[in-house]
Amino acid sequence: MSAVCGPDAEVLTRDLGFDCHDVSPVVSIRFPWELAHWTMPLLELLVIGGAVFALVHAVRRHRAGDPVNLALWCASLVYLFVTEPPLYFPEWFGLDELYGFIFAHNQFTVQFMGDRLPLYIVAFYPVISQVAYELVRSLEIFRRRGALAGSVAVALVCQVFYEVFDHLGPQLKWWSWNMDNHIVNHPAMAAVPLNSMLLFASVSMAAMTYLVVRLVGGPAADGGPRRGWSLVLRTVVAGVLTPPTMAVAGIPSGFFGGNNPNTTAQAWVLGIELALIWLAGAWIVVSHLRSPDPGTDEPLSTFARFYPAVYLGGMAVFWISALPAYFAADDGITGDGTPVGSWPYAFACFLGAGLLLTALYRKGLARRRAPASV
Repeated sequence: MSAVCGPDAEVLTRDLGFDCHDVSPVVSIRFPWELAHWTMPLLELLVIGGAVFALVHAVRRHRAGDPVNLALWCASLVYLFVTEPPLYFPEWFGLDELYGFIFAHNQFTVQFMGDRLPLYIVAFYPVISQVAYELVRSLEIFRRRGALAGSVAVALVCQVFYEVFDHLGPQLKWWSWNMDNHIVNHPAMAAVPLNSMLLFASVSMAAMTYLVVRLVGGPAADGGPRRGWSLVLRTVVAGVLTPPTMAVAGIPSGFFGGNNPNTTAQAWVLGIELALIWLAGAWIVVSHLRSPDPGTDEPLSTFARFYPAVYLGGMAVFWISALPAYFAADDGITGDGTPVGSWPYAFACFLGAGLLLTALYRKGLARRRAPASV
């Protein structure tokens, strides 16, 4: 038995349709039409294309004198490579007894690290960070409310855009959670661990955004934007410091963990923290939108104008295709034997994301109608 494919990994990957012993240790490539579900190559196209789009946008802003987008795009990858290997191979880092085996991805077109890390997941980190930051930046919350309030708003935006993905993946075999892991994956909302919903979908991205804005957003010693090694170093620091913030946010529920965790108490704590993100984020966004300041005349970027809506539309198509099996599920398990997420929560996220995009487009329309500044 290899360390790469322990008993828990064997069970999960077998349920997903492949054998984790029969994988390439470095990289594997397969045809898109060989994937387990028709949505998987479309998901790859949606996310990887979005990452490239976001990178082009970030480079343009960097050339225009604002390095934050590019630093955030790169810090997302630093955060990925600090966080993901211990999650995929906890035994390599001496964390198997502390965290256990958490989840396994299905086989996608391009896969790394013994088929544990799909290329689209690498792309998803900069995509979701750029969607949230660019939406909040375009609403001018960072400019008027500062880095902290802007980052709290990012936590809300990440939550609503991430969870329409997170609550669908297990049903469509994009990945599988190890629900026998009661250390990390419980309590859960339907098929999605609450720890994932809070720490990965909101806390991490908000903290990373705050660190990037504070470390990179200010002027350099010469009064200009940060460039060169100063920008690189600060970007790496932001990515590396992001995981500890997740540990801090996990402390309250951790009081009820241990060998005999009180999952009911943990669910209450995590649920309250999640509700606070919704309430605080919504208050910041709504109060900002109701303020009399019309903002600047800067037009919406092409990325902000198109990609978040394309992403949300793609997820809506995937959800619509999954709804018949979702509503026919027996005790949370579809006829294909896959667990379902929470449709009501995903719907609330769709609604929240739609309202945010409506506010963004209204603001963009008001800017176009406003007289040009002198």
